[in-house]
Amino acid sequence: MLETDEPRLAGWERRAEWPLTVLAVVFLVAYAWEVLDNRSTPGLHVVLEVVLWAVWLVFAVDYGTRFVLAVDKRRFFVTHLFDLLAVLLPVVRQLRVLRLLTVLKVLNRRFSGKIRHQVGVYVAGVTTLVGLCASLAVLDAERAHPDATITTFGDAAWWTLTTISTVGYGDRYPVTWEGRLVAALLMIGGIALLGVITGTIASWLVERLSGVEGQVVEAEQATVAELRSLKAELAELRAELRAAKG
Repeated sequence: MLETDEPRLAGWERRAEWPLTVLAVVFLVAYAWEVLDNRSTPGLHVVLEVVLWAVWLVFAVDYGTRFVLAVDKRRFFVTHLFDLLAVLLPVVRQLRVLRLLTVLKVLNRRFSGKIRHQVGVYVAGVTTLVGLCASLAVLDAERAHPDATITTFGDAAWWTLTTISTVGYGDRYPVTWEGRLVAALLMIGGIALLGVITGTIASWLVERLSGVEGQVVEAEQATVAELRSLKAELAELRAELRAAKG
């Protein structure tokens, strides 16, 4: 639909697909480095911040370009609200942890259509990526608070695992409002992820069953054709026998 209704937009997205994917990976690496390396020098911290904001700026330019190229701007705005929020919210200093939403959106847009038919790969990849981003974000938000229970990446990873699986032991929990915002998004994302996984598996099963059904129909048609051929041969043999008897 996009190819025919929005040719300019589709062309831009094809050209920007790989560059944005590479920048998303760079963004994720830089953010993880900044969060996990407590011994980084002030100069390195500044470099990482510059990289993060520069990549975010490219994402913002990409959204603006796609909006300008879209013929039906109202439909584009409504169907890309998540993209807009992922670009606007990280501008607020307290919401800097939400910069990872942009990475998740870009990487999912790049790979979802390519590997969704490989259910195991897609599920493992999405779960790992969401878990890593949530762990980094909650650690970034929590560890400086005096009452924090999440102070190491191990704590963050354990909390993410128990939260996304809806187990929730309660031994680790966020105390800052930024951490609780990450928790709320992770809970919603966990439910959505389960829905996506269920839908993906159902779609894969339907495709498989459709293929099997098609093979069965073809086999039935071939069998019917063979039976008709045998009937024709039997009719010819009967005619020859009658002619020989006569």
